Formats: sequence, C-alpha cells, structure tokens
Amino acid sequence: MLAAITSLALMGAGFGVVLGVASKKFMVEVDPKVEEILSVVPGANCGSCGQPGCAGFAEAVVNGDVKPNACAPGGASLYEKISAILGAEVSDYEERKVAQVLCQGGGGQAKMLYRYKGIEDCHAALAAFKGPKACNFGCIRLGSCTTACPFGAIEQGADGLPVVDYYKCTGCNKCVEECPQGILRLVGVSRLVNVRCINTDKGKEAKAVCSVACIKCRLCEKNCPEGAVHVVDRGAGSVAHIDYDKCTNCGICATKCPTKAIDMISPISEEVVLEAREHENAGCRRCEACQQ
Repeated sequence: MLAAITSLALMGAGFGVVLGVASKKFMVEVDPKVEEILSVVPGANCGSCGQPGCAGFAEAVVNGDVKPNACAPGGASLYEKISAILGAEVSDYEERKVAQVLCQGGGGQAKMLYRYKGIEDCHAALAAFKGPKACNFGCIRLGSCTTACPFGAIEQGADGLPVVDYYKCTGCNKCVEECPQGILRLVGVSRLVNVRCINTDKGKEAKAVCSVACIKCRLCEKNCPEGAVHVVDRGAGSVAHIDYDKCTNCGICATKCPTKAIDMISPISEEVVLEAREHENAGCRRCEACQQ
C-alpha cells in the first residue's frame, strides 16, 4: 500500500516537472500592451470592431490592423485610454454613431392593406404579398431589429415602430443588417436633424399611403440657409437628403416640412448638449442665417 502511494507521488511529481518545463518552453509571449488594453475595454464582445471579441480587438490594435476608435461601446474615453497605452497622440477620433429609424409611419399614419397574422418576423411578413403596408418603403413593425440588437437598445413603441435608446446603442450595425426594408442607418450623435422617410415615389403617391411621407415639395431645400438639404434622385424616384458636412442643426427644414418627414431629435452626446445649451441661452439656433 505504502509502495503504491509512493509510486503515485513520484509519478505526480514527475509529471509536474514535465509540465512545468513544457509551459516554459512552449509559452506564447503576450504583448503587455494587449493585456493593458484588455483591462480598459468594455468587454461587451459585440464584434462591432470587426474582430472576434475584445481580445481580438486588443491584439489587432497593438498590431496596427485596427484603429483605437473601432470600439463603438468604448467611445471617446476608451480611445484616449488606448492612445495613452500605445503612446500615440489623440487625434482624428470619429464620433460615436447610433441607429436612426428612417420611418415614422405607425398605425395612425401609414395606410394598411391587411392585418398580418403569422410569424412575428419582418422578413416573413415581407415575403407575404410585400408586407401589410401600402407603402413599399416603410417599417414592417414586427421587431426583427429589436430581436437582433445584442444590447437591448431597441424597443417597439406603442405604434409598432422601433424606438432606439441612443444611450444604449453602440453602433454595432446589427439592426441595420437585419432590416429587410433598409429603414435603419447609423448616424453620428451630433446629427440632430434627420429625414425620416425613404419613400421615393412622387409626392401625391407617397402622401396617399402615409401622412408623414416626404412629398418632394422642396420647402426644406428652399429654406435651408446652408444649402444642406436637397431633394435628390434615388433609384426610380427622389427623396429629401441632408448633407451633414453643411448642416448646422438649425432645424429650419424640420419646421418648414409640411408632413414632418424631417424631424429634430434632442442632443445625445454630452459635448453636443453643452453646445446646444450655450446657443439656447443666447436665443440662437445656429442657422447662421444672420450672416447671409
């Protein structure tokens, strides 16, 4: 009995020595910067950076394959931390992007052709006679985007349309990829004015199927002091489009739009909130029309 125990102990010690030597000999060295970056990333493993999780992101950043601002959940603060770890200057940061819904045609605005009863999935409903809506461009309202969102940032509102929580949204693009109608897109958090309609039909036809559709009246185009809004050709028709390189978020186009197809959301990021408050206190809407 004692001999057996001694034998097992010696075997265990021997295996321990072998494993110890093997671990030293075959050890893969990890760059300390990778571990430092891993210690500051959110750990969401959402894949919005295009890498297989946060560990893949950290390694890719250190290798120079991915920019530090590729992590959507981390935002500007993470970008600064990673830049400090890498010893790089903080520059050319791209602002955080969030999902924006390009349809306002809920049950009270959009004309319905029939009541859909089937699988609660937008793709399935669209396959059945092109969906229940008379508008071929609008939201199907069955929540495929809600199901696809890994962060719980999208909920269905009372009218069935998706509602995005901009503070939870990481810009991972999964809802955009999931939507069969293409009524979701990613926009920068400073883009407060949005055309919430993609119907390219003629004005009369668009208005007949949805009361909040873009009717191509060009009032937005005529009244924009910056020349940032134009009705542009898209596919077989046209629709209003905002050039964000020129837009100052003045909101004039939103107030002039007769159908309210253009709307203005509340500031999202802290920087934009502070800037907006400064101008509000001065009674200024930042349209710069006074300079014309």
